[in-house]
Amino acid sequence: MPAKRPPVPLSRERIIEAALHIADSQGLRRLTMRRLGDALQVEAMAIYHHLPRGKEALMDALAEHVTAVHVEQGPTWQETAKAWCRASRELLRDHPGVLALALTKPPKGATALAIREQVEQLADGGLESAAEAVRALRAFVFGSVAVEVQQSGWADPEVDEWVRRDERADLDFERGLDALLKGLQT
Repeated sequence: MPAKRPPVPLSRERIIEAALHIADSQGLRRLTMRRLGDALQVEAMAIYHHLPRGKEALMDALAEHVTAVHVEQGPTWQETAKAWCRASRELLRDHPGVLALALTKPPKGATALAIREQVEQLADGGLESAAEAVRALRAFVFGSVAVEVQQSGWADPEVDEWVRRDERADLDFERGLDALLKGLQT
């Protein structure tokens, strides 16, 4: 009889990854503490040790996970902005189940720090109205991902397989990003 493997220790990171999997595969409404506990093979109450505020803390953590993006400073503010927008888009597209949280939860913790860093990077790169630019860039990224997810069929129960990547959406995103960056230069 093989020896029983010890259970994988529960951690905040493991909880978030399991919650992302449930939200992305079944939708945010299906994410319950009980279902999450089952996925982690623990009692739901064990999760509260890592997230004392329970489901609200979990929702905050999920929103933060997909919106706290960091990139290296580029040679120009435009290159830095492009890198940040592309990285943000990819992370949001990878987790369509929590897009609604990213759109509605106010920036806290790591997300607030990431936004502050983005403003500083753009200002250091020579952009005068960096805070306004970051707001516009975030709105563009979130909006474009929302349209992509909507058109992908992800949330449609009638769709058997949703389109995770769409070349047309990639072209539209790059075109829109270039136009927005040109507008921010003036």
